[in-house]
Amino acid sequence: MEENTRMSFLEHLEELRWRLVRSAIAIVIIAIGIWSFKGWIMKHVFISMSSPDFVTFKFFCNTFGVCTEEVSIDYQNIELTGQFSYAIMMSIMGGIVLSFPYLFYQIWSFVKPGLKQNEMKVAKGIVFYVSLLFFMGIAFGYLIVAPLCVQFFGNFKIIEEIDNNVKISSFMGTVLSTIFYTGLLFLLPILSYLFTKLGVLTSDFLKKYRKHAIIGILILSALITPPDLISQVIVGIPILILYEIGIFVSKRVEKRRKNQV
Repeated sequence: MEENTRMSFLEHLEELRWRLVRSAIAIVIIAIGIWSFKGWIMKHVFISMSSPDFVTFKFFCNTFGVCTEEVSIDYQNIELTGQFSYAIMMSIMGGIVLSFPYLFYQIWSFVKPGLKQNEMKVAKGIVFYVSLLFFMGIAFGYLIVAPLCVQFFGNFKIIEEIDNNVKISSFMGTVLSTIFYTGLLFLLPILSYLFTKLGVLTSDFLKKYRKHAIIGILILSALITPPDLISQVIVGIPILILYEIGIFVSKRVEKRRKNQV
């Protein structure tokens, strides 16, 4: 700790540079692995969302009797570098997601020496919990949100004469961004914990603005899901639960603080 506090500005920049280099290397290594299986991944991980045999749709069909049809999408590429560009994008995004715990560890290791002792206690185990919630969000986005988007928009037609010929860039852009943003949304309880510990947020504040949060969650659900009520409810409920978990976590932090006093 003392050694870190004596580091000059240039030494801090050098440390940051090497942490970024290590992070980039981790992303590239995983991206190369994904690139090696790009065809299989594209077909069985992403394009399969348009099939009723996709794991989520099979579960809903077998469990609740709610079955889906094959999405009549004709995937197209109309740009010379289109498929190559999105193979690269898929590989890099996959590298970022799969190496997230290591990336966050590198960021945290750079920030950690500058924190005070009480701030260090606040963030104990943060790498594990942030990574856990992030991957839970990624799983929810991949298994629930993204397939609902593909099924709804893929099957929606104003009139039968208009076919859905979807550019692969549009398909992959929608799917990847939806999954990634859902992963970030699942970090809400962590933010509640940290801000409450630092005295920036209180459980009373979260309760007071619960109604506003519900409206915001509904709007957010409408933005990241198809414009049908069922999809918005399916996505909105977990986000609302995360908000309530944030209130619970905030209460627990305040209770512990009172007991310590």
